[in-house]
Amino acid sequence: MFLNYLKDFFIKKTLKNNLLNVKNEAFTSNVQTIGLLIDESDFSYSKALIAELISNKINSDNIKIVVYRNKFDDKKEYAFPTFTKAHIDWYGGTKLAFLTEFIETEFDLLISYYDAQNPILKLITNKSKAKFKVGFASVDKNINRWMINTSLENYKLFVFELFKYLKNIK
Repeated sequence: MFLNYLKDFFIKKTLKNNLLNVKNEAFTSNVQTIGLLIDESDFSYSKALIAELISNKINSDNIKIVVYRNKFDDKKEYAFPTFTKAHIDWYGGTKLAFLTEFIETEFDLLISYYDAQNPILKLITNKSKAKFKVGFASVDKNINRWMINTSLENYKLFVFELFKYLKNIK
């Protein structure tokens, strides 16, 4: 318990230091590749969210998904690459190859689909090399370029608002 508190403290400290170096890029092109970071601790409609993105003319091969869970069972097989707090070291480094690859990939758009103030998810969003980041308004405003004010369960409205704004920018 105490070690988890210390780990969270060090991750928050790393996140705070990383937030000083945030670069905001302008959205200038069509969205071809999407990174999707989902917190499935409280959200269980990941497949429906992806189907909603695909219905907006995004190729399913161009969507890369990474899922976070509070509780992780090594014996269970998950539909998407899944990680937990145990897969992140004390200074925000990743212990999984797929998570490192996700962070290093230069997506056109990163969708941070979580509304909790989770330092691990915020750190991954911040470290991502994505050109443009979108998330919920309830999360730190320094991390995402766009914030959509809706509830976590209302994924259809989130995707509708996202593509409405993307079409207006083009």
